[in-house]
Amino acid sequence: MREALFYQKGAENVRCGLCPHACAIKDGEAGFCRVRANRGGTLYALGYGEISSLAVDPIEKKPLRHFYPGRVILSAGSYGCNMRCGYCQNSSISQEKPVTESISPDQMAALAQSIPENLGIAFTYNEPLMSAEYLLDTAPLIQDMGLKAVLVTNGLACREPLAAVLPFVDAMNIDIKGFTPEFYQKLGGRLETVKETVEQCAGMCHVEATMLVIPGENDSDAEMIALSEWLAGVSRDIPLHLSRFFPGYKMKEKAATPIETLRRLAGLAHRHLEHVYLGNVS
Repeated sequence: MREALFYQKGAENVRCGLCPHACAIKDGEAGFCRVRANRGGTLYALGYGEISSLAVDPIEKKPLRHFYPGRVILSAGSYGCNMRCGYCQNSSISQEKPVTESISPDQMAALAQSIPENLGIAFTYNEPLMSAEYLLDTAPLIQDMGLKAVLVTNGLACREPLAAVLPFVDAMNIDIKGFTPEFYQKLGGRLETVKETVEQCAGMCHVEATMLVIPGENDSDAEMIALSEWLAGVSRDIPLHLSRFFPGYKMKEKAATPIETLRRLAGLAHRHLEHVYLGNVS
């Protein structure tokens, strides 16, 4: 735990400026993400260096298909998230308080350097931007070692903290949950903010996008056409990954996405984008 960045002190609370929730947090309480808390008028990043998950993965699993393909990367996750997706695949760390191990930035960098042929660190599993302070302390260390820093993120962040982090990020996969404001509202997010994040990041680092296709939620032709047209307006070369939904967490009643649906939507996206991939289909 360390003092957070990106907040303002008030008479009765502190206001977090990390994401659009702009939580006004009373003393002794935490914000929507559960990992930024007011302690005596100071905002603290509770998840700083608290690591819940570590693995060495193929870079394609992030998924990043056009960023050093064939390499492996150390994946690290903490806990907490600023969205409430009912289908979250990592709900045990994003929506709960898991068992964690404290790993300092120096220790994390040394671990990344010790792995043979390792590309760098992917900050992933939960929402990594909720630990912006840890990113800002760790990513420069690994870049000085010649390694790469990768974010797998929902993109729900304010421009100022994102601008602070971006110089130390080499690649991002941004999870676009859907392409209607109504769907984002159900998840506790904001579509326009995510669009702004994609636009802000595309000129600063390598960007790929992912959408988990959920039957009856975000799988319409119109939505895919709108998404791919907009993404192409940023760059036709941004790869789009369409991932297959499987029932779980709070959406166990939903059927898995038919592969035919993914193929149909991929065909529509290909009209506007150069690179469209299907995920979770094997």
